[in-house]
Amino acid sequence: MDNWIALTSAFTIGLVGSLHCIGMCGPIALALPLGKRNTIQKVAGILLYNSGRIITYSILGALFGLIGQGFSIAGLQQTLSIAIGLIMLFSVILKSTLVISKFGALYRFVNFVKTRLSTFFKKTSFFNLWCIGLFNGLLPCGLVYVAIFGSLLSNTVFEATQYMLAFGLGTIPLMFTTSLVGSWTSNALKNKINKIIPVFLVIIAILFILRGLGLEIPYISPANEVLSPTSSEAKCH
Repeated sequence: MDNWIALTSAFTIGLVGSLHCIGMCGPIALALPLGKRNTIQKVAGILLYNSGRIITYSILGALFGLIGQGFSIAGLQQTLSIAIGLIMLFSVILKSTLVISKFGALYRFVNFVKTRLSTFFKKTSFFNLWCIGLFNGLLPCGLVYVAIFGSLLSNTVFEATQYMLAFGLGTIPLMFTTSLVGSWTSNALKNKINKIIPVFLVIIAILFILRGLGLEIPYISPANEVLSPTSSEAKCH
C-alpha cells in the first residue's frame, strides 16, 4: 500500500474515531486545568494537551513499527494483515472492546497512568497540560488499538511512526473543539455514534483482510509481491 494511502486511512480513522473518543477521553478533555486564562492561552494549553497525545501515539507507532518491520522482512505482512482483520471482526461480533487493562501487569500500569494523571490535574501549568496529553495517550482505547494494528503493517519504523502521527492529527479537530467549547453532544447523539463505530470497525477489518489476500485490486488489495519487499528484492537479483 502506498504510504500516502496508509496515512490518509490513518487520519480518517482518527477523524471518524474521535467521535468515539469524545465519550472515552472527553471527560479528560473537558476537565483540563486551564485555569482563568484568556482565550489565546486556553487555545495554547489545549494544543499542548493534544500535542502530548500525538507524541505518545507516535512513540507507540515507532515501537510497534519495529515488530511490523520484522514481519515485513520475513514476508509475513499478508498473514498479519488477515489476522488483524479477523481479530477486529471477532471483537465487534463478540462486542469485545479488547480491554486489556484488566490483566496483570497491564492493570497495574493503567492504574499508574491514572495516578499520574490525577497528579497533573492539580496544577494549571502548561507543562502539566502537556503531560496530561502524554499520559492520556497511554490509556486503553479500542480505536488506538485499531491504529496500532495499522502501524504494524508498515514496512519501516518511520512509516509506522508517521501512521500513528496521522492518526493523532485526525483526532485533534473534535478533541480540540470539545475542550474549548465544552460538552456539546447530547446523549442521543452519543448513542447514535456508538452504533456507527462498530460498522466503521467492520469496514476497516474487511480492508485489512482484503489487503492481506492480495487480490490485485488497486489501492485496496495489491498483489502479494507488492506487499512483500523481499519478493521485489528477489526480482532485482
